[in-house]
Amino acid sequence: MRVMLKFCYLLGLFLLISCGNATKKESESTVSGTEGQSATEESSETDADSGVILFFGDSLTAGMGLEPDEAFPAVIQEIIDSLQLNYKVINAGLSGETTAAGKNRLSWLLTQQVDVFVLELGANDGLRGIPLTETRGNLQAIIEAVRKENAETEIILAGMQIPPNMGPEYTSEFRSIFPDLAEKNDLHLIPFLLKDVGGIAELNQEDGIHPTAEGQRILAQNVWQVLENVITENGD
Repeated sequence: MRVMLKFCYLLGLFLLISCGNATKKESESTVSGTEGQSATEESSETDADSGVILFFGDSLTAGMGLEPDEAFPAVIQEIIDSLQLNYKVINAGLSGETTAAGKNRLSWLLTQQVDVFVLELGANDGLRGIPLTETRGNLQAIIEAVRKENAETEIILAGMQIPPNMGPEYTSEFRSIFPDLAEKNDLHLIPFLLKDVGGIAELNQEDGIHPTAEGQRILAQNVWQVLENVITENGD
């Protein structure tokens, strides 16, 4: 039964294709409005001596269907604050985002100080059957752009998996993109962002796709297992 739930969850993710374009249009208009303004306001409020952790992703990062303070980046901020670590979290997630769209909107985000860059993109590419060479190339371009702006920025890559609809070869190669890029570029890797959440009905919203607030807290723990070492090694 658990295996079936996981399959249904992954299969349900494919519905993002049908709603992605509509969500994308709404989200793109929001980038220059609410979401874009939020990221800008947060960065302007950041103390000059605070480190900045930028979460760059799609609807999973944005916390689609939830209040902003329920998305996993906000939960990460709670953890950081409880430990009195000197970091400010910025949520730059955008629902419906693909790697190509992410690459195109990256530059304005890199005008600010970024100490840790958490890259969570690729799922929408896989669900739409975008050629894997394009997805891999776009992610590589994002990584290179971040490092070109500041070679000292620590980059964390969030691994993702997709349903088997595209066939076993595509599915397997998609999954391997993330560890491959992490090894090639010496990145920190979250093996699978949705670990212990994907396929578990009670941890996902009615659409069966997006995590509930409780599910987002588990995502935050998956991220924190990697992020904690990154920021503590930096001495903060």
